[in-house]
Amino acid sequence: MSDPPGGAAFWQGGRCWKLSPFPDSLMSRVYCVLFMRISQLFRLSVLASLTAWGLPFWGQQTPAAPPTPQEHVTHLANLGQAPTSTAKSSGNLLPDSFGGWTIQASPQISKEPSAADPTGADLLKEYGFTDFEGATYTRDDGRKLTIRAARFADATGAYGSFTFYKSPEMLNENIGDQGYSLNNRILFYRGNILIDAAFEKLTAMSAAELRELAAGLMIARGNAANLPALPKYLPKDYYLKNTSRYIVGPIALEKLESPISTQLVNFAKGAEVEQADYNISGTPATLTLINYPTPQIAEEQLKQIETASQNHQLGTTPISARRTGPILAVLSGAVSNSDARSLLGKINYDADVIWNQNTYFTRRDNAANLIVGVIMLAAIICGIAVVAGIAFGGFRILMKRLFPDKIFDRPEQMEIIALHLSDPVRKQGDSA
Repeated sequence: MSDPPGGAAFWQGGRCWKLSPFPDSLMSRVYCVLFMRISQLFRLSVLASLTAWGLPFWGQQTPAAPPTPQEHVTHLANLGQAPTSTAKSSGNLLPDSFGGWTIQASPQISKEPSAADPTGADLLKEYGFTDFEGATYTRDDGRKLTIRAARFADATGAYGSFTFYKSPEMLNENIGDQGYSLNNRILFYRGNILIDAAFEKLTAMSAAELRELAAGLMIARGNAANLPALPKYLPKDYYLKNTSRYIVGPIALEKLESPISTQLVNFAKGAEVEQADYNISGTPATLTLINYPTPQIAEEQLKQIETASQNHQLGTTPISARRTGPILAVLSGAVSNSDARSLLGKINYDADVIWNQNTYFTRRDNAANLIVGVIMLAAIICGIAVVAGIAFGGFRILMKRLFPDKIFDRPEQMEIIALHLSDPVRKQGDSA
């Protein structure tokens, strides 16, 4: 009788037997198919469990270290993070030396805002002041430089305090993120650090020396480094230079004597304010931009401002208001209606979608680590499959030798139907 197709097999006692994948083992074709199905299900279950447990473990990352009436001029303290200047810092913010300047004595360090500005301590606190450092530097020729630095929780606080302390007569300087100068004094900010530098004598290299200082400051990173977007909505036409102010609380709003009261602004609803002076056709005016979290809140506050204006609660100065998105634009001044509509019409909200993401690679973000993890997972799965196959095959061999035809391959389970398709066809009339 011929062998059935499909691999090494032989017949014994009217039954078909097939060589199993394991050495020295025989199994029937029925049990061979059953074994292959069980083996596949086992491998799939192992793969699923290891994928759910193993890959997150291999891709696990260690959290990265991180790494916020008239204007008056006051000297501020510098709040910054550990500097990265070429010289080692003796304090918390300022370096021992930079640009040819050497610190004269131990710096003054304080966490009290009154150390930076005794008359504006509450204002600095409102902007998120964290600490202060002041120091005096000297050069070989005997010149002196006094630096006072103030650090804030984020760049928004540094920018807001910078706009509050600058004065209209200052000149623009390319130092840090933004800077201004007046006589021997230079005021600038970089990131969440505000610097007030007073030179005993200015030279042509003074600005370059402060740029070296600014480049060495360790500033805030991530979301704390984001500047407010509200100032970009101020129209440039008729604007009086250096008069814009960024306001985050009622203290600064009251100090600037804003035409809109703190009750109408309502900082409790998450408002931020940008205020600037304009000269429209020879008429002074004040433009106030108020940004709220949602357009619905802005619409509600606009109704309150219009009601207060109609009831003469805002004084005798004419008020024109307009909403664009979540921003309220309020123009106060004796300007004509056409001029007011023209200026307010230039303020149009533009929604920006910002996706904050890491600018560095971690173990989870690195594709090479993912490939290595996949290779390790495949190796572990193959190892488990080999071990499980050997164990299962060894168990069958052991059982067949200890209990032949009793547990596996029992005769009553080995009956099959054979079609004998490979046998030669007998013609009619042939002898048997």
